[in-house]
Amino acid sequence: MAQSDPLYRQIAADLREQIRGGQLKAGDRLPTEAEMREQYGVSRNTVRLAFAQLQNEGMITSTQGRGTIVREQVITTYHASWAESRDRMSSDQVDAFHAEQAAQGHKSAYRDFEMRIVPASPELAERLSVDEGDSLVSRSFVRQVDGDPSSLQDSYYPMDIAQECGLLTPHDVAGGAIRAMAAKGHVEIGYIDEVTTRMPRPDESRKLGLGIGTPVLVYVRTTYSDTRPLRLTLTIFAGDRNRLVYELGDISGYHGENGYAS
Repeated sequence: MAQSDPLYRQIAADLREQIRGGQLKAGDRLPTEAEMREQYGVSRNTVRLAFAQLQNEGMITSTQGRGTIVREQVITTYHASWAESRDRMSSDQVDAFHAEQAAQGHKSAYRDFEMRIVPASPELAERLSVDEGDSLVSRSFVRQVDGDPSSLQDSYYPMDIAQECGLLTPHDVAGGAIRAMAAKGHVEIGYIDEVTTRMPRPDESRKLGLGIGTPVLVYVRTTYSDTRPLRLTLTIFAGDRNRLVYELGDISGYHGENGYAS
């Protein structure tokens, strides 16, 4: 960081280097504003600007009673190529999300489950090949990893499929919805994925506990049988704690613990 940069950026760079270098670890409390002012010989506003920059980067957070602390930077991986196909395996009776997180050494959970009947918007109607305004079944919940919210998921099903497959229930379906559909002959054999990023909406920021300036990863999957669309799943990932991975082609040389070739 050049000395000509504003003082708050120089201070933020110093703290950032300490966090990345391990001198300040996850959960450590940063000095108070008064201590920072004395240490760096700057004004309160300069300290606040430095803290704000690091908070926008998702590196620190302020909590009542604890002051400003270093955020834990835990990145979990979602293997988009095979995560949901695992849920269709008869030998795998564990929910795909739980199985994947357990394989990474994390504890996972669903909370705030909600089942609703909603009219198809123009976009949903086009993607699911139904008429605009037709009833869709929406099944949504918050996915947690190690006790913290990780993503928001909302799946939409055409009404006839939902009725036939027992998805009009106000609770989770044993074995998962994908397996329930397959048992009735609605087997997913292909999908179209769309991935974008944007800033979160207020309710998304609140549900995911996002720091100021943290974006979300918007992941839309539309699945198909050999005759029709079966579902559309919208997942909103917290951008500071998730990684989306696709595996394409021959990966027989795939090694390593964290999803990378060694």
